[in-house]
Amino acid sequence: MSQSIVETISELGAMKAYPKELFYKGNLDLLKRPKVSIVGTRRPSNYTRQFTYALARALAKRGVCVVSGAAMGVDTIAHEGAGASNTIAVVANGLDIRYPVVNKNLIESIEHEGLMLSQFNDGFRATGWSFVVRNEVVVALGDILIVTEAELNSGSMRSVEFAQKMGKQIFVLPHRLGESSGTNALLTQGEAKPINDIETFVSSFGCAVDDSVEKDDFFYFCQTSPSFDAVLEKFGDRVYEAELEGIITIQNGIVRLN
Repeated sequence: MSQSIVETISELGAMKAYPKELFYKGNLDLLKRPKVSIVGTRRPSNYTRQFTYALARALAKRGVCVVSGAAMGVDTIAHEGAGASNTIAVVANGLDIRYPVVNKNLIESIEHEGLMLSQFNDGFRATGWSFVVRNEVVVALGDILIVTEAELNSGSMRSVEFAQKMGKQIFVLPHRLGESSGTNALLTQGEAKPINDIETFVSSFGCAVDDSVEKDDFFYFCQTSPSFDAVLEKFGDRVYEAELEGIITIQNGIVRLN
C-alpha cells in the first residue's frame, strides 16, 4: 500500500498549486539529492535512445537523481539509464496500479530501490488531465529540465511550458532538420541550450561518485550495438571482462548493453 507524504517538499512550491496529497513507495532520501528531470517522446529514434540512456547513466554516476514519468519511450530509457536506485518516477495513476503494463518490472524495481510518487489515491486510473498534472510534478522536482526529443504540440512541450513558468533552465539534445521539431524550435528561439557533449554537460554536477557505472569509450561504443568482432578488435579482452561483469550481453555476434 502507498503512503502519504505529510511534510512539504520545497521543490513543489514552484507549482501553480501545491498537491493536496502526495503518495509514495520507496526511498524518500532521493528527494534530498540533486535532481534532473528528463522527458521526451514515447517513440524515440535510435539516436535519442542511445544518448538519453548515456545521459541518465552519466548523471547517476555523479549522484544526480533522474526524475521522469515512467511512460514508454524516453521516460523508460531515462529510468533504466539512471538505474532503479537513482530514479524518481512520478505517475498519473494510483500507486497500486503499475501502468503502463509493459513497464511493470521497471516500476516494481523503482518501488523497491528508488521512489514512486503520485498525487492520486490507490485505485485511480490515469486520464488525460492526470498526465498533465503528473508532468508538472516531474518538472517541479528537477533542478533543470532535459527534453531529449519532442514534436511541436506534444505532451513534452507542455512540460517545457511548466519549466518556463517555473524559471527552470531547459536543455535539449540537438537533432537534424526535420526531426524533433519541438526541441529544434526551442533552440531556434533561444529557449533551450543544446547538450553537445554528455561528459562536459554532466561535469557541472561535480565529480563522479559511483565507480560501478561505466562512462568510458567502451561503454559509448557498445551503445551502438556493434559486432563482437568490432568490439574485440578495438578493446581486446575488455569485452570478456564486461560480459563477466554483466555490463554487456553477446547475442548472435552482436554486443548489447544490459
